[in-house]
Amino acid sequence: MMRVLLLGGTTEASRLAQLLAGAGVEAVFSYAGRTAAPVAQPLPLRIGGFGGPAGLAAYLDGQRITHLIDATHPFAAQISRNAQVACVAQGVPLLALQRPEWQAGPGDLWTRVPDIAGAVAALPTSPARVFLAIGKQTLAPFAPLPHDWLLRLVDPPEALPLPRAQVVIARGPFTAEGDRSLMQAHRITHLVAKNSGGAGASAKLAAARDLRIQVVMIDRPALPDRATVATPELALDWLHQVAPALRGA
Repeated sequence: MMRVLLLGGTTEASRLAQLLAGAGVEAVFSYAGRTAAPVAQPLPLRIGGFGGPAGLAAYLDGQRITHLIDATHPFAAQISRNAQVACVAQGVPLLALQRPEWQAGPGDLWTRVPDIAGAVAALPTSPARVFLAIGKQTLAPFAPLPHDWLLRLVDPPEALPLPRAQVVIARGPFTAEGDRSLMQAHRITHLVAKNSGGAGASAKLAAARDLRIQVVMIDRPALPDRATVATPELALDWLHQVAPALRGA
């Protein structure tokens, strides 16, 4: 019998959950637990960490997981690395559902950097107005800079390490028109973003292009080689290929 563990948190993961439920596939949807009100799913939910690769391997064994699909955020590198180790240890087939990276096009004013430290270094040393669109986990390194910050978060933060920060609470997807109005209202001069890819978060890039705003784009972290698809539909196809029982065979 097939039983799938879906590591989620992205729009694509939610779409795949719908496809799995519609196909009658037994599956568990796992959230990391960083959002207070995660999106409801049509699958049984598990919320929280696993305790490293050994803990995840034990979960795969104890829950009789036969296939794992990693549809986490492209910057959730640690859980993706843990999944690779755990799947090898348990002999569980692993697939990554990962949307393609954004690419700079005509009119984009991008500076690409490898990591958060690179983003800090790429910003000016004189005061600017920065839309820091990187979530809330890695804000502290920016605190020494003299800028006014705009943050857009899903949940209200308990505390922020940044002085001079304004917070907008909102959940995407967003529109280019809305993000253009937001940036104009806050007189944004720079945008810092992670190259997460996908359509749901790309509106800020279109708005920055229209407004001629400088973008500091953080490259994705390096991850182990693994089987990868770009769409939920292809992920379901993969299950069909590796598990003939799904076809009723």
